[in-house]
Amino acid sequence: MFDFGIVGYQPAWLDGRSDVAQEHGHRLRGLAGRTLTSVWMVWDLRDDEWFCDCPVLFDFDGEQVEINHQKLGDVSLTWNMIDPTRPVRWPGFDLQWRPEPLPGLQALRGLPLKGAELLEWTGGDVAQGNVDISFAFETGRVTVFNALDENGVSFDPPGPSQTVPPVPLTHSELRYRASSGWNPW
Repeated sequence: MFDFGIVGYQPAWLDGRSDVAQEHGHRLRGLAGRTLTSVWMVWDLRDDEWFCDCPVLFDFDGEQVEINHQKLGDVSLTWNMIDPTRPVRWPGFDLQWRPEPLPGLQALRGLPLKGAELLEWTGGDVAQGNVDISFAFETGRVTVFNALDENGVSFDPPGPSQTVPPVPLTHSELRYRASSGWNPW
């Protein structure tokens, strides 16, 4: 299995919203209310740009979710597996982990998470069924999406070709959302 030059990384590829929800829905929902403490991305030092083939790391008060896309529909979510203080070794590239290298990420750091969403692409094209992972905050959001065999990042609300199918919630999750004014629609 290819580790993307990251020691200890073992991506677990899934395809489709139902598989991702079944495997990771409970942990993603459990992030609600936690503060975004850091976002790590791999930076290409030669080209001075984000190296979007490697996973994006979101740390919520010590609970780290690592998101990666490949091919046309594969998404991997792993938890607390990657140490961004360790080097990234990918032959032919000079890579390094960087915290919040994009301005939109810097604006979200320190905010409590309202909720995580699994967005499904319904555009009727080759990307049909792709799963995007979106984190909503009081004053913004960030979505990691499949940019056709690599990761993409957006700070915009879901578009008309992205649906947010409902996910059954536990009673405690419903109480939290009611008390915090959470409304994903």
